Amino acid sequence: MPTLPSERAPRSEHASHENRQVAESFGSDAERYDRARPSYPQALVDRIIAASPGRDVLDVGCGTGIVARRFEAAGCRVLGVDVDARMADLARQRGLDVEVASFEDWDPARREFDAVVSGQTWHWVNPLAGAAKAAQTLRPRGLLALFWNAGQPLPELAEAFAEVCRRVMPASLAARQWTGQAVDGYTALCTKAADGIREVGGFADPEQWRFDWEQPYTRDEWLDQLPTQGAFTRLPQAKLEEVLAGVGAAIDAAGGSFTMHYATVAVTAMRTDTP
Repeated sequence: MPTLPSERAPRSEHASHENRQVAESFGSDAERYDRARPSYPQALVDRIIAASPGRDVLDVGCGTGIVARRFEAAGCRVLGVDVDARMADLARQRGLDVEVASFEDWDPARREFDAVVSGQTWHWVNPLAGAAKAAQTLRPRGLLALFWNAGQPLPELAEAFAEVCRRVMPASLAARQWTGQAVDGYTALCTKAADGIREVGGFADPEQWRFDWEQPYTRDEWLDQLPTQGAFTRLPQAKLEEVLAGVGAAIDAAGGSFTMHYATVAVTAMRTDTP
């Protein structure tokens, strides 16, 4: 049976799942988040469904329902869980069934699911408590699937974005996020999640998947999305406007639009023993 270890390594003071202020900041403009955030490739949805024993899906950190709607459209029955009531309210307006709680504290009330999924969210969940809760809610051979979108513009545009952030927000995450390969950071999140799954037990050895795709953005579309990213959700309005002006100028100089190259990276694991 999966269990939380009685002794844990000391937590890093920078562990993302402990940074609740950022984790709960995305609902400050839920409508924009729902409108501007990218979705996920259909190939990912199809592979998760094919690897699951049925179509009852739990969406952890469902937000406004971007992931949940993809699974509902594929014929699944989806329940969402999110810590932010503002995000949950918008998801309900879109016709989704959502319960408000952190996943670690959420009560499954004996309900079981064929898949537990989490898009762009698991780094806000304690990796041990989250894996243990997922194991408790999955049916035998059910699938835990955790995934993130890693976006990478062309190098010249990435450097221009980084320069704007270095000028306005020196030493910030935003000033660093464009300087390397985005997929490396998200692959590290997959590795951390896989480590938590192995430590808790009750799962087969985790697998890592990757799906590459592209999405074009106009200047206005990208400036609409930028404030929904964690590096900017709590930025003072004056500084945010300065960032948007600089990034907008960089896109204008590149012709007014660009193509974002996305890699959706996932870690998945099958539930092995009877809950």
